[in-house]
Amino acid sequence: MPLRTDTPAPAEARVRRFGSTDRWVHRTTAALMGVCVVTAAFLYIPQFAELVGRRALVVRVHELAGLALPVPVLAGLASRGFRATLGHLNRFGPHDRVWLRAALRRDKRRSVRPAAKFNAGQKIYAAWIAGAALVMLGTGLIMWFTHLTPLMWRTSATFVHDWLALTVGIVLAGHIGMALGDPEARKGLRTGSVSREWAEREHRLWKP
Repeated sequence: MPLRTDTPAPAEARVRRFGSTDRWVHRTTAALMGVCVVTAAFLYIPQFAELVGRRALVVRVHELAGLALPVPVLAGLASRGFRATLGHLNRFGPHDRVWLRAALRRDKRRSVRPAAKFNAGQKIYAAWIAGAALVMLGTGLIMWFTHLTPLMWRTSATFVHDWLALTVGIVLAGHIGMALGDPEARKGLRTGSVSREWAEREHRLWKP
């Protein structure tokens, strides 16, 4: 009986991109940020505010979600894998400057946009949103504990908090829009792995 020489085609090669802690931190932070944005909309947009019967409850949910926002990241620091992911996000190398110059020229060729595990745009977004969250938390606390701060502080905190909240909403909308345009990146956050072909095309300097 002749031996069969045909073998099943191998499954699509996949590489691990995110660990379970990375995905948990991202999902939990995204959920808390979503609660903050939605409750802020109901508090500040008149058309939405009219739909809310218990404004005090919305305020309390907004405050608690804001206070809890840093918790997932702080808890994730117990994981070595999550700390490694933060290390990738915090390193800005010469290739990132090349990526930014190409992005500013609107040059979408992958050959002129080198990226490691994260591209320069993702690194800047992560740094900006982390800083914005800390500022929102600080100004929110000043607005909450009104008896501990002078009126000028509270007025300034309210101004910064409100306008930064609007900016955060716009930036988050852009972030979500970018994610919707890259199904494989979303799959990586959902399952932890991405196709090797995608990794080599989008993040060719990354060595998984």
